[in-house]
Amino acid sequence: MSENKKFDRQNDAERPAGDAETVERVNTAQAAEQPTEGNTGVYTHVFKKPFEYAGVTYTSLTFDFERLTGRDMVSIETEMQMNNEYALAPEISRSFQAKMAAKAAGIGSDVMDALPIKDFNRITNAARGFLIDTGY
Repeated sequence: MSENKKFDRQNDAERPAGDAETVERVNTAQAAEQPTEGNTGVYTHVFKKPFEYAGVTYTSLTFDFERLTGRDMVSIETEMQMNNEYALAPEISRSFQAKMAAKAAGIGSDVMDALPIKDFNRITNAARGFLIDTGY
């Protein structure tokens, strides 16, 4: 884990399996640690302590909720149903919010599930804030 790198799906596909990598996901220079009123569409979470999962070390993750589509929402519901989970109200379902955040960051929902609770809560709170701000 020598240096921070920006995550790129092409680069990730090209690196040999099993190689550990430090990942910093920053999609925009305007992203901030805390979303401001009217700017809940992009949230960057900076880990106080780097988070490692499946050989990848994360120093920050950027969640671009604005890029999600209706297809993504249906996909999240389908994924939950396959696991016998149901979200009657996505704005209060941590599972739905975590899966939505994973889609917004371009990571697997298993990464979200493995986060320390403090980071998990901050990220899912940003997802909930986005849902509420968009009228859900």
